[in-house]
Amino acid sequence: MSRKRHRLVPETFGLKRRRELGDVVADPLRGESGSAREAVAEIVRLFPRVLFEDALPPIALRSQVYSLVPDRTAADRQLVRSVRATNGKALSCLAGTSELSWRCWSIRRQLCSRQLDEGLEKIMGHRYSTGSHGDKALQEQGEIRIVQLGFDLDAQGIVFTEDYRTRVLKACDGRPYAAAVQKFLASVLPACGDLSFQQDQMTQTFGFRDPEITQLVKAGVLTVRDAGSWWLAVPGAGRFIKYFVKGRQAVLSMVRKAKYRELLLSELLGRRAPASVRLGLAYHVHDLIGAQLVDCVSTTSGTLLRLPET
Repeated sequence: MSRKRHRLVPETFGLKRRRELGDVVADPLRGESGSAREAVAEIVRLFPRVLFEDALPPIALRSQVYSLVPDRTAADRQLVRSVRATNGKALSCLAGTSELSWRCWSIRRQLCSRQLDEGLEKIMGHRYSTGSHGDKALQEQGEIRIVQLGFDLDAQGIVFTEDYRTRVLKACDGRPYAAAVQKFLASVLPACGDLSFQQDQMTQTFGFRDPEITQLVKAGVLTVRDAGSWWLAVPGAGRFIKYFVKGRQAVLSMVRKAKYRELLLSELLGRRAPASVRLGLAYHVHDLIGAQLVDCVSTTSGTLLRLPET
């Protein structure tokens, strides 16, 4: 009787028998080099080009890069802008997706570095110094573009610039807005790495007329942010966003329905993907880990994905 009661206690009172923690087992989704460029390239290789008939540039999400480069500040520094705090710690204003960081870099082009130092010191609470020209981030080098995907303020996509240019030219070929798009790719894209563009910037700096800006919106190169402001966009990305949102929820549901709301990474990747997971399990798992929608726990059986306690 006592044995039977002992076996029933954990289930009756909801006590959970967690997997024992042991020596750290290698995580197949974590990078070792700490290179943000290699992380983006790895995610891009997972992107299902055939699903979109190669009409979209392969898209990696910023959150997915964090799954391969867990040091978010280092990842942001390599992706966006080289910034270091004088106390040896990297400035964290680039970590996450706060619009503050983008405003900082926009202001930097208009203010002298000393003014920016003083302004950011007041905002962030400590001094910082910008990196040298020899330590440029991928965005500064023009190798990548970052786009706002729209379904979430924190959802930012990363595409290689050459892939973006090639797919956009192909998508607008023979269309009425082709000339405006070609002008944008030739003048704006190489000169400005911003996530969004203002009306005076487009008209005064780059010489676009209002009808041309309207054509860029029709082409899907720009999407309206607010009055007189536009996000850089990927033409035809709506289908990708739809698949991504549904797939994220489906993979989260797989973990949620598992016993104790936790699942071994190897077991999850070995399962057959539900029909709603069009982009592939590995593609979504990188997002869940990097976006911190699941916790990663090292166990003797391998990496365990666990839903955070609520």
